[in-house]
Amino acid sequence: MSYYMHDLTWPEFNDKKDKVVILPIGSTEQHAIHLPLCTDAKIAEQFSLHLAEEIDGVVMPTIVYGYKSKPLSGGGPLFPGTIDLNGNTLIYLVHDILMELIRDGFTKIFIMNAHFENEAFVVEAMDLVNRETNGAATIVESNWWDPMPEDVIDLIFDKVPFPGWALEHAAVTETSLMLYFAPELCKMDRTVDVVSTNALPYFRYPLKKDDVPESGALASCAYSSAEKGKIIVDKVLPELVNICKKEFNL
Repeated sequence: MSYYMHDLTWPEFNDKKDKVVILPIGSTEQHAIHLPLCTDAKIAEQFSLHLAEEIDGVVMPTIVYGYKSKPLSGGGPLFPGTIDLNGNTLIYLVHDILMELIRDGFTKIFIMNAHFENEAFVVEAMDLVNRETNGAATIVESNWWDPMPEDVIDLIFDKVPFPGWALEHAAVTETSLMLYFAPELCKMDRTVDVVSTNALPYFRYPLKKDDVPESGALASCAYSSAEKGKIIVDKVLPELVNICKKEFNL
């Protein structure tokens, strides 16, 4: 039996009301010239699948569009192929999906987010749904970086300094995860030397072309590997499982 909701018939899905339903959400966004536009969505889906295998959950179709990135945490609309949603659009999209699940009788919902800028809007949707349904379902949102044990940073960034999560875009962690999850989509022969970008203490609109390096990379992906991707997954997955066990009484 598949863990993917879209592979099930409606009666098969209906029989899983006691299971945790996992909603992956990512983005369609530039990830330099060596990673695909689906990077965040692919990482969200793969973490969701691994989690479903551990807790016997169900993985919903991935939301592949997300909220706009700021210039120095992804590039925003400066690159062709980045398809952004407005904040209200994302709130209503997640809200409507959650409401449909609850109407169908599902009460354990885990949102696996892999695009940093989504979080505030996803949480707003969760709050609205919780109010409208009087807490009919337990809804949990997490990602792959916050549950990461501190020692993983030292393991992954053994040869290059950790630039901070805002600048870790298409760099070591995401590149390593994609080399582990979907190596066929990575074009490592296209990587370029990246001079570390300095974070700014302000935001400014309109955006300018030189706000982001020409390649779209904000930090180096040097020394990325599938082995490091596996380390991240092996360390983070048990933390996600523990969250589900605690919040859903598994």
